[in-house]
Amino acid sequence: MPANLTFDALKKAVAAGEIDTVLVCIVDMQGRLMGKRFVARHFLDGAWEETHCCNYLLAVDVEMYTVPGYKSASWAGGYGDYVIKPDLATLRRVPWLPGTAMVMSDLLDHHTHEEVSVSPRAILKRQIVRAKNLGFDAMMATELEFYLFQSSFDAIHDSNYQDLQTLGRHNVDYAIFGTSKEETVMRAIRNGLWDAGIPIECSKGEAEIGQEEINAKYSDALDTCDMHAIIKNGVKEICHAHGHAATFMAKYSHERAGSSSHVHQSLWKGGKPAFHDERDPAGMSALMKHYIAGQLAHAREITALLAPNVNSYKRFVVGMFAPTKAVWSMDNRTAGFRVCGEGTRSIRIECRIGGADLNPYLACAGLLAAGLAGIEQKSVLEAAVSGDIYHADDVREIPRTLGEAADLLHGSKMLRSALGGDVVDHYTHAARWEIEQQNRVVTDWEVKRGFERL
Repeated sequence: MPANLTFDALKKAVAAGEIDTVLVCIVDMQGRLMGKRFVARHFLDGAWEETHCCNYLLAVDVEMYTVPGYKSASWAGGYGDYVIKPDLATLRRVPWLPGTAMVMSDLLDHHTHEEVSVSPRAILKRQIVRAKNLGFDAMMATELEFYLFQSSFDAIHDSNYQDLQTLGRHNVDYAIFGTSKEETVMRAIRNGLWDAGIPIECSKGEAEIGQEEINAKYSDALDTCDMHAIIKNGVKEICHAHGHAATFMAKYSHERAGSSSHVHQSLWKGGKPAFHDERDPAGMSALMKHYIAGQLAHAREITALLAPNVNSYKRFVVGMFAPTKAVWSMDNRTAGFRVCGEGTRSIRIECRIGGADLNPYLACAGLLAAGLAGIEQKSVLEAAVSGDIYHADDVREIPRTLGEAADLLHGSKMLRSALGGDVVDHYTHAARWEIEQQNRVVTDWEVKRGFERL
């Protein structure tokens, strides 16, 4: 299901007065939509070809602070412009915003008009080309979990994020009546995204109080990541319109399970799934085994792309359905990599390491880079691990902190070769900045623990 608005259809809708605003969107380092709201007639007059933005947008933290130390943009460089180049194949209506359409865009260097190497969309596109050069189309899907709250974003902010009350009062995992009580906003989310050209399959209550999950149909890797970014933005906007709030933090409370973004992956060739081999007992082709072997070999190196924030690592807790070991298994939710669809044409690998806070373009690029490395090297797949993998001994562990993951990212020869040294250095710097900011903050936990007793 492609984006649902052609350029000609946009012209007609603008002429008819149906659309008066076009959102021109890029994706920042955190995976968020950034950009401009154009008067639709001006967009049609020329902004559809290009517009501009400050290059600091790929050199700021989550608070939009201008972080020093980036090579791509700095005070010394004067923080000049990037070119925003709309990808007209992604035009779509935004049904939950009156009279509005949107388009995803690429970032180009202002002087050379080459894609900016550290921009998330460009990073993924290079790995997609790499797969195509090997004869494969990369197909992916992301599952997104989030928490839905009773109050609005503004009310929660003004309360200093204290006494957070989820819309749900108890665990409604798969429960129909429980989710019926949340249906006013969840129905608006499903239908709004569907009408925006995003093939939502379903929503459900997740396995924690107040937690939701929403799933969209698999697609090619770039379209999947575009949809992922739009889904997150759309969920927040629709919740806001209904007086509620939603968070995609990996772990908003130590008393609650974290929120994941599982990534399902397969390679196709000539329109057919290349991961399936009916002659294999599990239905896994040799290609699939090489692909998984590559991801396992480099799992620790790519973790910073799957878990990019300090908070991301609070999610890896035994017994809460987030993995702690980077091993593979057949249909086992305690593994970092889970084979789904055993024995069928839909066989695929699900990476369960990433949280809902990941940047989908970076996560999918890292996974694809590792899998393709395994194919190129004909890596041999290690034995599957079964049972309760939380308590498996002598197996590969997921990094325990962002600092550990950042060091592994920085030292990855595979990622430097596949993504480029400038990309690795850029996102290592982002991770280390987050660690530096966290280390200087005195937390509520420290005050409560030590105010009187230390």
